[in-house]
Amino acid sequence: MTALAPLAAALAVLTAAQPVASETAGPVALPSGNAVTLQDIVTTVPGPAGVTYRFRFVAEWLTPQTPFDTTGRDILFLCESFALPRLPAMGVAPAQIVISLSSRAVAFGASRPDAVQLFEAFQPAGDTCIWQMF
Repeated sequence: MTALAPLAAALAVLTAAQPVASETAGPVALPSGNAVTLQDIVTTVPGPAGVTYRFRFVAEWLTPQTPFDTTGRDILFLCESFALPRLPAMGVAPAQIVISLSSRAVAFGASRPDAVQLFEAFQPAGDTCIWQMF
């Protein structure tokens, strides 16, 4: 039975990490001229700052060559224009918001070598998102 304990613990963590909030949304137009679609919103896994909401988007146009000045503006836009307006309806105010872009849908916490993924963390401050270093 002790050999199964690590597996049971890992399954408990993965089960707790399942997305708990999702909404149906069409494509979200970005300042870069690209668009993303919301994959899900994960609210059940605390981050280093405490309560953390993760807004996960699929950006099929994302490649390793996509310039960060493009994705950085788009990610900040998603935080301030998409995530912040939804916070009042989500209950507990988060200490941190994480915006992620992925070139394809990836299960939360999973590794997928064929997907390009970017993550940025922000502290919500009124109608502004303040970038936080990971």
